Amino acid sequence: MNYYLPRNVLIGQLVFLSIGALFGGGTLIISPSGDAFDMPLHLLKHTPFPNFFIPGLLLFGFMGVLPLPIIYGLLRKPENDIAENLNLFPDMHWSWTCAIVQAFILIIWIQTEMKLIQMIHWLHGVYTLLGITILFNALLPSIRNHYKKIKTAVTFS
Repeated sequence: MNYYLPRNVLIGQLVFLSIGALFGGGTLIISPSGDAFDMPLHLLKHTPFPNFFIPGLLLFGFMGVLPLPIIYGLLRKPENDIAENLNLFPDMHWSWTCAIVQAFILIIWIQTEMKLIQMIHWLHGVYTLLGITILFNALLPSIRNHYKKIKTAVTFS
């Protein structure tokens, strides 16, 4: 199977996540009262947050900014010593590993949010499904093969 279509879908999923989180998180940072989204502050009564500023900041960073270098890495496959040192799967390119980690961060984020606000909104389902599909897409054999590091044989003369 050609890797182009699933890779582009994976990148598209991460772009969708990033744009939504940059917009949503940025709006919550600018309007921490939640008024911009008609989100009442009482949603936060079971959380440690007095308003939506910190959740907006976390959303902006972890779901908005964090996918950007992953997207770049999936497109270009650049070398990055820092990312490689943190790579949980050293036989795979760091961007692939980061896409897997981003999927788990998203799923955990949504589950934690639902637990803290003690409410379920239809968007929770959408973003949980997004996290699951990012994970499954990244695990497709064509994607794994494309991001697998090629080992070169060492010859002694």
